[in-house]
Amino acid sequence: MSAGPIVEAVDLVRHFALPSLGLRRSDRRVRAVDGVSFSIFQGETFGLVGESGCGKTTLSRLLLNLDLPSSGRLRVAGHDVTSLRGSTERAYRRDVQAVFQDPYGSLNPRHRVQRIIGEPLALHEGLRGAALRERVCDLLRMVGLPAEAVDQYPHEFSGGMRQRLAIARAISIRPRLIVLDEPVSALDVSIRAQVLNLLRDLQRELALTYVFIAHDLAVVEYMSDRVGVMYLGRLVEVATAEQLYRQPRHPYTRALIRAASLTERPAGDDQVSLDGDVPSPINPPSGCRFRTRCPHAVERCSMEEPVLDRVEDGHVVACHFHRQIAVSDL
Repeated sequence: MSAGPIVEAVDLVRHFALPSLGLRRSDRRVRAVDGVSFSIFQGETFGLVGESGCGKTTLSRLLLNLDLPSSGRLRVAGHDVTSLRGSTERAYRRDVQAVFQDPYGSLNPRHRVQRIIGEPLALHEGLRGAALRERVCDLLRMVGLPAEAVDQYPHEFSGGMRQRLAIARAISIRPRLIVLDEPVSALDVSIRAQVLNLLRDLQRELALTYVFIAHDLAVVEYMSDRVGVMYLGRLVEVATAEQLYRQPRHPYTRALIRAASLTERPAGDDQVSLDGDVPSPINPPSGCRFRTRCPHAVERCSMEEPVLDRVEDGHVVACHFHRQIAVSDL
């Protein structure tokens, strides 16, 4: 890993204003990302997990410069994302690429593979003609597709093969960071492992850095070096994959892991279930945002918001009582 982070977010915020109600101006806002700080280092995979609506997709859009933060600081691959203009934005597009959940929706159905994968190469490297076609064929072979696919359309491929096309396009200009937003959730179970192993092989070969967003905690564990857990726009725990899955310290993380049946649940243990609904991000609970669903919550939790506290090297957690919550309860 390099000495400095490839991604550095400090107090990152993204709120969305809601429409006014009648003639009265509305100050209501959706607090999608609400004060997030983290770093990602060259060559690692940073997993991001949490229930739907926790802010994962909004955070990915900020990383991809598809949306701008309301406040805070975000540097990605040496670029200040809030001040990209002209040539700096073009350089950013080269350094940061994405692979989305639906491979068919992210590929233009009217274009052949030659154009789909070749456009970034033509734009950023000026390749044309035979040289461009040869590079596209090389990329197809890298992702396990035959060179003959260069003249086909996306509808002629299976879901897994389309995702390989999307990966080929993402790596075509050798980016430094790839944001993978649920990249295997739309694929058959039998195909997922193949695509995940392909991503790991490409990461080693091309020195790529990944942000890996998924609901499937087992997949995140397999892919990630470190994992961040989001709840209602905040990071509540960040740790290495081994630390997080073997000794989760935040009650929400523990509940997620139990809900995914990744650990055996001791008989009579009802302290880590995810009861109730996720509160509204328009009006999140005071203090600790998880307190309305947490079996350990006390009055302090409603009055004082916990900050990320260092448990051990590489492991931080935002819970007032994480040191008192016995790991043996797992």
